[in-house]
Amino acid sequence: MLDFLQDNKKHTICLVGGGGKTTLLYELAEHFAAQGRRVLVFTSTHILQPDAAFYAENAADARDLWQRGSYAVIGTPEPASGKLTLPPAALYAELWRQADVILCEADGAKRLPCKLPAAHEPVLLPECDIVLAVAGADALGRPLSEVCFRFELAQGWLTEAASDVKVDAELLASLLTDERGARKNVGSRAYYVILNKCDTITEELAQKVWTALLGKGLAAERIWLRGRKK
Repeated sequence: MLDFLQDNKKHTICLVGGGGKTTLLYELAEHFAAQGRRVLVFTSTHILQPDAAFYAENAADARDLWQRGSYAVIGTPEPASGKLTLPPAALYAELWRQADVILCEADGAKRLPCKLPAAHEPVLLPECDIVLAVAGADALGRPLSEVCFRFELAQGWLTEAASDVKVDAELLASLLTDERGARKNVGSRAYYVILNKCDTITEELAQKVWTALLGKGLAAERIWLRGRKK
């Protein structure tokens, strides 16, 4: 298990990449809330509006949700899209001071398993101390052009044409560890890689991804292959 999940410290965690970020965001929120921690959830870009039972319109609503053992989601509703955007600065600042764990979806991937960031992405918070780079194992074996949002940005640093190359363990590890990829603007923050849907691939392929990530300099304790068959 990743160390920050149990360390009982205050963290501001940003999720970037693709492949199930929003699902993971809420699973982490439930995990920390179950520990009795005050969990604040929001986005610095866009996120689908959550169940009304978890949405806090103001600070009082958020504190009430925390009192009841729930996480609190804040944000500015965007009626045309049914999504939330960045919450009002004053509300966020007030609740950030009171929260124990802050979870922010800081990137979008149009529901694709992986992505490359544009010039304005990701939208990491200045106070963020942990970045989680997320991807889906269902990208493996498929053309990069089909599974990677903004795949064309890989042109120039891949050895093959980005539209033709298929995603193997080495390429996926590169997307997740290169500073032109998911590691962009991370700096000195703690950085973790989370690969979802590992139950959909063979143990041999999962091991190849694990080895490739280690080969890119990522420590074993910073890697989570979710659903890995063992």
